[in-house]
Amino acid sequence: MTTNNGSPMGSPSPLGAPSLRLPKTRTGDPTSIASSISTLPYRASNASASTLFASTTTPSASRSVSPNETATPRMQSSVFGGVGTPGDNQLAPAENAENTRNLILKAFVPHIAVHCSEDTHELVKDKGFDGGLWELLRPFGECIKGKVTVRNSMGGDRAWDDFAVRFVQLGDGLEAPDTRRSGGDRGQSVAGKIVSDALAAKRIRTGGELSHIETLVDRHLSHAEEYPSMNSEDYLNFKESKAQNIEIPSPFYILFLRRILSGLPLAPHETFAHPVTCIIAISSRNPAPIEALRSLYNDTNQGGNNLPVWVNNEFLRYYVLVHDEERDDISKSIALFDQMKRHFGVNCHLLRLRSSHCISSDDDSARLPRSEWIAASEELAEIQAREVQEDFEESQPCIYESDTTAIKTFIREMVAGSVIPAMERNILVWNDQVASRRRGISGKFLNLSRKWTGFSSSSRASSSTGSASGSKSSYNSVHGFYLPAADEAVMRKLADYAFMLRDWKLAHSTYDLLRSDFNSDKAWKYYAAANEMAAISVLMNSSSINAKVRYETVDQMLETASYSYLTRCTTPYGALRALALGMELLRLRGGSAIDDAARWGAKILESKVVGPVGEALIKERISGCHASKKGSGSGNWGSRNRKSALWSVLAADAWLTLGKTQQAKLRLDYAAAKYNDFAWKNGLEQWNMANFFLQGLQREVVMALYPESGIEGTLLPDDIETENVEESKAFESRPHRKSWLGGQAPVLTGLDNAPLLGMEESEERGEVDIQFE
Repeated sequence: MTTNNGSPMGSPSPLGAPSLRLPKTRTGDPTSIASSISTLPYRASNASASTLFASTTTPSASRSVSPNETATPRMQSSVFGGVGTPGDNQLAPAENAENTRNLILKAFVPHIAVHCSEDTHELVKDKGFDGGLWELLRPFGECIKGKVTVRNSMGGDRAWDDFAVRFVQLGDGLEAPDTRRSGGDRGQSVAGKIVSDALAAKRIRTGGELSHIETLVDRHLSHAEEYPSMNSEDYLNFKESKAQNIEIPSPFYILFLRRILSGLPLAPHETFAHPVTCIIAISSRNPAPIEALRSLYNDTNQGGNNLPVWVNNEFLRYYVLVHDEERDDISKSIALFDQMKRHFGVNCHLLRLRSSHCISSDDDSARLPRSEWIAASEELAEIQAREVQEDFEESQPCIYESDTTAIKTFIREMVAGSVIPAMERNILVWNDQVASRRRGISGKFLNLSRKWTGFSSSSRASSSTGSASGSKSSYNSVHGFYLPAADEAVMRKLADYAFMLRDWKLAHSTYDLLRSDFNSDKAWKYYAAANEMAAISVLMNSSSINAKVRYETVDQMLETASYSYLTRCTTPYGALRALALGMELLRLRGGSAIDDAARWGAKILESKVVGPVGEALIKERISGCHASKKGSGSGNWGSRNRKSALWSVLAADAWLTLGKTQQAKLRLDYAAAKYNDFAWKNGLEQWNMANFFLQGLQREVVMALYPESGIEGTLLPDDIETENVEESKAFESRPHRKSWLGGQAPVLTGLDNAPLLGMEESEERGEVDIQFE
C-alpha cells in the first residue's frame, strides 16, 4: 500500500489509501476552546503557507539554528535543533537550540524601538517591506554576529556568542484601550476609525493571549496530521520503530513555550518590553535632515508617539542615516553623516542599502530569514494571508547580500558599542544610588519606617499620583502603577536590566528586595512578577541548590507568584509563564528537582490556565520530567519510568480527545516501550481496568488510521482479537465517549435486565458456561 511521504508538496494519497485525518469520534463541550478551534476555517496548505509550519514538521537535522545564514529553497523558520540529554545535577549548554534555558535567554532580551521618517519608510517600502525599517531589521537582531562582551556588577567580563535584541516599532506591545472609559462617540468618526486601525495593527504584534497561542499550535498540529512524517502502517503491523526520546520536548511544545515568551506585552509591572534604545532614522532623500531628526526626537519624547506615563523615556537615542546606494550621492551622505555626529554625538550610523526590490532570480539575492519571536496572533494572520497566495516566490521576501552584510554590521556596532555600555552604566548608577541604600542595616530600618510610618524617599515622587488610600506609598492604586522616578520602579528596571545582561545574582537580590515593598503597597501584579523573576533568576544561575534552599526560595516564590497572578490579578498568562519556566528549569537541574518540576506541571493542570491543546502538551512534559529521573543499581531504583508511562498514556487520551491521532500514536508507542522494559513485562495485564483502558486507546488509534478496519476485520493484524461482524458494528454504533478520565459516561438504560452478548442463545439451550479468560 502506498502512503504519503509526509511532504506538503507531495501528491495526495491514492484512492485506495485511507485518510490520515481523524474522524470526529469524540464529543466535547461546544463552548470549549477546542470546539471554537475546530470551527475555524481550515484550508489545505499550499506551497506558500507550508513554509510557516516548517518548525514543527521539518526534521531537526535539516533545520538551521541561526537566522543569519543565507537562505535555502525552504524558508529558515525554525531554531529547533537536535540535542542530547543533559546529565544529572548539571545545566545543559545554552547553545542547544531545544534547550528550554536557551529559549529563556533569547526571550528576555533588550528591546530596541524603531522610529523613522516618512522618506525612510518609503525607501524600505520600495524594497518590498511594507512594515518599514523595523521589519527589515527584526530577524537579524535575534542572533548577533560574533561574540558580545558584557560586564557584570562585580566588574567581570564575559563574552556571549548567542546575544540577541528585539526590534519593535515604537509603541508596539500596548494593550487595547478600554472603550468604556472614552467619552462620546469618537470611535464612530473617521478619525477614530483610523486610530482604531492603527491600534489594531500594533495589537496584533502583542503576545500574552493564551487563546491565540492554543489556536496557533492547533493549526500546526492539524498540518502535521494532514502531512505526517511517520508511516501509520507500521503501527497497524506492530513494527518496531525507533523510540522517541521524550526527555527532548516535542516541536509543538517548543512552539507553545516560544509563543508564550514572544511579543511580551508593554506593561507597568515589568520592563522587559520597555525600550532600552530608540533608533531615529532618516534617509538620504530627506531635504532637511537635521530638522527631521530633531522633530523625530521630540515626537518620541512629547509628541503623538510618546509612550505611557509609566514608561521611562530617558532611554538611549541612536541616530541612523539610511543611504540609497542606487539613487543618491555617497559623498553628500558622508558629509551629512559627519554633521549628524557633530550635533548628536557618537551614537550615529550610516546604513547603506539598495532601494530596488530584490527577487529570487537576482544574482546577489538571498532569502530574508523569518523572525522566530513573533506573537501568536501575528503568525496566525500570516498563515491566513499565505493560504490565499498562489505565487510561492512572491511570498518569500528576498534581500541583497550586500544589504545583509550592512545590516549585520550595523546591528553589531550599535549593540556592542552603544546599547550594552548604556545599560551597564545605568545598572551601575541605579545600583549605587538606589539599591545600595536598601541593603544592609540601614535598608532594614528604612523598610520598617516605610511600613509603619509611611515615610520613604520615594514618597515625594508620588505626591501627584493621588493615591485613593491617602497613604505615603509611591504606588498609584487607582491606575495601578508606579511613576518611573519612584525607587520601586527604578529598582525593577535595574533588576530587569541585570537579567537581560545575564547577571543572575544582581537580578535575584534586587527582585528579592522588591518583594517586600510590593507586598506592603499591595501592588499585587508587581508582587507576583517580582516573585516569578526572583525564582527564575535563582534557577538560571549555574550554582547548585540543595533541596532545603529550593523549598524555602524557589517553591515559595513560584507558589506566591501563581496565587497572586490567578487570585488577586486574574492573569492566567502570568501564572502559566511562571509555572512553565519553573518546571523547565527545575527539570534541567536533575536529581530531586525533577520531582518538583513534575509537581509544578501538575499545578498547571490543576489551575486550569491552559486549554485542551496546552493540557495535552503539559501532560507530555510531565511524562518527560519523570523520564529524566535516573535510577541507580541493577533494578534502576529511584527512577520514575512507571509515572512517565502513565502520563504518556494520559497525554495520548488527551490527544485522541482533540482528534490528533499521530500525536496519540507517539505517546502510546512510548508507553508500550516503557512497559516492555520493565522486569515484569505482563504486569499491566493483571490490572483489568488499566489494561482495558490502554487497549481502548490503541484500538481508537487503529480505527482512526484505518476507518474501514471497523467493518473489514481482515485489515486488522492477528495480534488484535476480533469478534464477529455483529460485534464490530456494535462497536461502531456505541455512543462516542469523551475521555475516560474527564466527563461523565452516558447512562445506559436497561443494562441490568439485558443478558450478555452470546448468553441469550445459551440460556435457551440450557448451556450457560461462564469463562474468565
